[in-house]
Amino acid sequence: MWCYRGGSISAEPRINDRIRVPEVRLVGPSGEQVGIVPLAKALELAQEYDLDLVEVAANARPPVCKLMDYGKFKYESAMKAREARKNQAHTVIKEMKLRPKIDPHDYDTKKGHVVRFLKQGDKVKITIMFRGREQSRPELGYRLLQRLAEDVQDLGFVESNPKQDGRNMIMVLGPHKKKTEAMAEAREAQAARKAEAKANPGRSQNAAEVETEAEAPAEASAEA
Repeated sequence: MWCYRGGSISAEPRINDRIRVPEVRLVGPSGEQVGIVPLAKALELAQEYDLDLVEVAANARPPVCKLMDYGKFKYESAMKAREARKNQAHTVIKEMKLRPKIDPHDYDTKKGHVVRFLKQGDKVKITIMFRGREQSRPELGYRLLQRLAEDVQDLGFVESNPKQDGRNMIMVLGPHKKKTEAMAEAREAQAARKAEAKANPGRSQNAAEVETEAEAPAEASAEA
């Protein structure tokens, strides 16, 4: 009688001689219905096909078993689970800090980071920091938050309205685009860049170096 080589894990289905029933409803390697057959006959067929007999529905009467390469099945399942985890969307809350009397250049820089975060599908916590006499002028922070929300309204919405928190005023912006959509677009853009790099190797290398140099300081500033 065929015997599966390997250890047994309780969470895994029973296979080959670990199946202890008189008969099974057998499914062939291509998904075809073979019908109800004695367990011994099912094991013989598994040997003939050089496959495993795997119990896929233990609670059925009789249990449903399928002929398959169990090692290959486990490997493909692990790869699918790994890919699913890789593509899983995790909501991230970024933070951007501003002063109520921020100058135009700094405002544009900060707004650029907020735009980038929203495009990536992340939420953004905007914090207005008041110092000294600024604390007596909360309307300055409120107007600044309103202005920022209006400037990025095509990409995000006000998820949490401005509210005072000690010396700070806080507002949370949520992205219109879901994280999964942003990730998919990023992968498409990356694939397009790779295709362009393959078609124009000299130019793409120089462009990549310029992009890297430009993005690095921006990222560091955004996280500060």
